[in-house]
Amino acid sequence: MMEELAKVPWAIIAPLIVVQVILMIVALVDLRKIHATNGPKILWVFLIIFTNIIGSIAYFVVGRKQS
Repeated sequence: MMEELAKVPWAIIAPLIVVQVILMIVALVDLRKIHATNGPKILWVFLIIFTNIIGSIAYFVVGRKQS
């Protein structure tokens, strides 16, 4: 197993993981602060957490209600 982990191109994967975590945190904080969303907030929480980067992007594009 350690040999397989040594073969992983961490220089490419590590920044993607960092961006994903930051985007998820920003989306969850924004969801907490905003009053109105397109759809129930709990659905957006699950989408943001379980679909990773796609869920966070979808929240910012579709989930936020425009005033």
